Amino acid sequence: MTTQPPGLCVRRITVPGTLTGSDAADFLAFAAMRNAIYAEIAGNHDEDASPDELLANYGTDADDERLAWLLELDGRVVGRANAILPREEGSRSAYLEVNVLREVWGQGLGTAALAVLEDAAQARGRTVLQIWAEHPEAAGQRLTPPTSVGSIPADHVARFLQAHGYTLEQVELKSGVDLTRGHAEREALLPPTLATASGYRVVSWVGRTPTAFVEGYAGLKATMSTDAPAGDLEIDEQAWDADRVTRADNRHEAAGTTLLVTCAQHEGTGELVAFTELFLGPDPSAATIQGDTLVTRQHRGHRLGTLVKLAALQQWRALAPASPRVLTWNAAENQAMLAINHALGFQTLASIGAWKKTAPI
Repeated sequence: MTTQPPGLCVRRITVPGTLTGSDAADFLAFAAMRNAIYAEIAGNHDEDASPDELLANYGTDADDERLAWLLELDGRVVGRANAILPREEGSRSAYLEVNVLREVWGQGLGTAALAVLEDAAQARGRTVLQIWAEHPEAAGQRLTPPTSVGSIPADHVARFLQAHGYTLEQVELKSGVDLTRGHAEREALLPPTLATASGYRVVSWVGRTPTAFVEGYAGLKATMSTDAPAGDLEIDEQAWDADRVTRADNRHEAAGTTLLVTCAQHEGTGELVAFTELFLGPDPSAATIQGDTLVTRQHRGHRLGTLVKLAALQQWRALAPASPRVLTWNAAENQAMLAINHALGFQTLASIGAWKKTAPI
């Protein structure tokens, strides 16, 4: 436990084995504070996550180490912080997050929490510290990353990160599509998409990965970790195999997540060459999250990205009829994927700043 000047406390919490035990109170507070602050930033509860969903990703089955803290002011929880440390061999990266209620900004709590996170990361040999933060639209000065694509307002969060040595490396766009409308327009895209995607078929599954597709899906997930545009961010290449796919499936089951994976399969070889993921937590009326989407390099140019996203949205209507929208995140320079999203009815909702700091060795 690290105590800061008057009334400020950044307290490391223990991740419980279950949410029903006597040791679960801190983690439940951690989950509630996450959702409260995400809603404060976005103006809605679209990105809420249940405690079960969060616990599944913090448990012993996780493929990265996750550390959690509560931020307290005079004994009241007013924020939370976490660090994600990839377990990939030789990783130098740590993904950090500090969330503080707006009502207590300017009292040093964010600075205290960030110092604790950085110390914890560096103590574990992580020298590349990276933070993703949503920056709601605002008038005034804007910041542009080295990619020269996209921008964010120079808001309170941006100034805070700059003051602590972080540089803006990339802008991501958060987009959403309304699932209650646009069905006819999307269906009209299917015939020309199928014509361009001749030689490929759509395969999909809900829940656990079928044995026949484990190897192909693992290969796509590994490729995703290196092929997505990342500017000068340091993203570790992930090692995916059958065991890692099983661990991921276990986490989705433990979280009560409905997962749809939709792939394009090359008819000549049987290889999975494109995929997209849709996730929905235990609340059937919540917003859906689109996970990874990828078309392998050698199979681009056949509208496979449109094919898998379109097929997924069509199937999702039956699987999750009460979910009102799908949210997705893409690098601002990923114009090909953004064009697909636009054609499917997605609209830009917010800009995300990807920030990096290289700590001294």
